[in-house]
Amino acid sequence: MDELVCHCFGLTVRDIEQDLADHGRSTLLERIRATLKAGQSRCATKNPKGK
Repeated sequence: MDELVCHCFGLTVRDIEQDLADHGRSTLLERIRATLKAGQSRCATKNPKGK
């Protein structure tokens, strides 16, 4: 099982590694920021800690 590192966006260690391999850098933070800026955060409901 791949370790989940971001409950809000469902990202795993494998997702981060694949993003680095595909782009030579991580683009996931950009995706997260854009989603948050658009007001589409579901962290309060998806993160077990509610943050």
